[in-house]
Amino acid sequence: MDNADEFFMRQAIDEAVAAESIGEVPVGAVLVKDGQVVGRGHNRRETSNDPTTHAEMIAIRQGAGHIGHWRLLDCTLYVTLEPCVMCMGAIILARIPRLVFGCRDPRVGAVGSIYDFSKDHRFNHRVEVTEGILAEECRDQLSGFFQKLRAQKKAEKAKEAPPQ
Repeated sequence: MDNADEFFMRQAIDEAVAAESIGEVPVGAVLVKDGQVVGRGHNRRETSNDPTTHAEMIAIRQGAGHIGHWRLLDCTLYVTLEPCVMCMGAIILARIPRLVFGCRDPRVGAVGSIYDFSKDHRFNHRVEVTEGILAEECRDQLSGFFQKLRAQKKAEKAKEAPPQ
């Protein structure tokens, strides 16, 4: 494992922690150019009521603003969870050459789980992919969040049920 990959994935994990702290699914992303973070984001779909505010989308928008161009050449995007179709589309359209992600998303992942946009030769841009960086930590963070969420819902349901 590349030390830089681990270093920047830890920053993406910090973004995921920020997402969880506001009740969002803990996914975080950082966009890096020349060893510097130029964009960062964490999920905000629930708090913004905007389905496009995935961690990757926020980091990409911020990075484009920082760089001053929509082509994010020479950048690497670090994400704690395998990107979905929307986010992979944005990665390809932004011409990001490299993606590093932590764990797979078997429900909606578009980098090999249900689709693999990174290897689709119909696109005019290819994305080099490195997966599995701090995968266990990323997976544990997500599964812990969903376990707590299920426990909360169960407790709420128990409070609403009439006594027997």
